[in-house]
Amino acid sequence: MSSLKRDVRITGLLYLLLAIFGGAPFFYMQSQILVRGDAVATAANVAANDFAFRLVLVADVVGMTVYVLTALGFFRVFRATNKELAATIVVFASVGAALMGATFMSHVGALVSQKDPALLLMFLEMRADSFLIAQVFFGLWLFPMGYLAYVSGLFPKALGVLLMIGCFGYVADLLMHFLFPAASDIGSPIALIPATLAELWMVGYLLFARRRFAAS
Repeated sequence: MSSLKRDVRITGLLYLLLAIFGGAPFFYMQSQILVRGDAVATAANVAANDFAFRLVLVADVVGMTVYVLTALGFFRVFRATNKELAATIVVFASVGAALMGATFMSHVGALVSQKDPALLLMFLEMRADSFLIAQVFFGLWLFPMGYLAYVSGLFPKALGVLLMIGCFGYVADLLMHFLFPAASDIGSPIALIPATLAELWMVGYLLFARRRFAAS
């Protein structure tokens, strides 16, 4: 197996793990635990799902670690194309991971304040909003990734374009949440469609497009 092909496979596996550990905990918290503006309901959800609530924190730490490792994988895949631009993927991921780590402190605060529903709700709302800020860097790393995918000849050019478009979807999601919160419930899923499709395509291509990389 060539060095590039090995790097591609490892990066694909890491990206798949990132999708699991980076996305699932956030969506679980949003759908099963946090009820914005309702401290009593949120506290009841935490009490009813205590182990899962703690497991989410562990999964988030794993996701933060895999995020950086995935970026390093992309650096290895794209370094022959443009080493400096490939390094920006690692920079964006590192900043995003650091911000993710900061949001976890709110989760720890929620763990130690379960007897005070109002304080618990405050910590969990802070956690959710702070994660959205970190999410911007999930978007920013897609732009250099997409550009390098486009010019490298290793990936379909349409995938590169979709990744770059997806970058702006993450930014739009954050702006809607804080500037136009009434529209975010509808607008957020729409804004994230390009990024979701692009990242799923990228994961699949890294894992299964064997011929393209075998010939490189």
